[in-house]
Amino acid sequence: MGSQQRGVTVWFTGLSGSGKSTISQALEQELRARGCRLEVLDGDIVRTNLTKGLGFSKADRDENIRRIGFVSHLLTRNGVIVLVSAISPYQAVRDEVRDRIDDFVEVYVSAPVEVCEDRDVKGLYKKARAGEIKGFTGIDDPYEPPINPEVECRTHEETLEESVNRVLVKLEEMGYVQMAPASASV
Repeated sequence: MGSQQRGVTVWFTGLSGSGKSTISQALEQELRARGCRLEVLDGDIVRTNLTKGLGFSKADRDENIRRIGFVSHLLTRNGVIVLVSAISPYQAVRDEVRDRIDDFVEVYVSAPVEVCEDRDVKGLYKKARAGEIKGFTGIDDPYEPPINPEVECRTHEETLEESVNRVLVKLEEMGYVQMAPASASV
């Protein structure tokens, strides 16, 4: 990519098991194939490194998101595309991060809690239902859906490819990513 790449934070928010990391990983592959410079900040990985020691109280969750937002801001202003996958259940702190970063695309990865619970990739819903995890988002702690996200991916109604394409098209429209060269698929 000869031209100067614009930085942007693509923030995937949604319930546990909604498909945030899956879409982010597929988008990462597509953007790398296009020669984009990017970083991926996945909530689970960040918690073991950057935000170790924070719990799951509202204050700790907000602080977790602020720290991810701070790192995203630094990378974004240096021309890096940042893909963040974090439940980030509270609207106010997502808005705070958006205001700090400016170049920010919120992707609401929506799926009904029943669908996420059926997927239960990490077995967390089962533990929450059994009372082993307290304050679990979507069960006994709130999730505040974005009011006006740039993109909504309904993972219970569309394929992974459709979700990824939805985000890519928005990034192209907003000028963060160049259109892919026309291929044989018409």
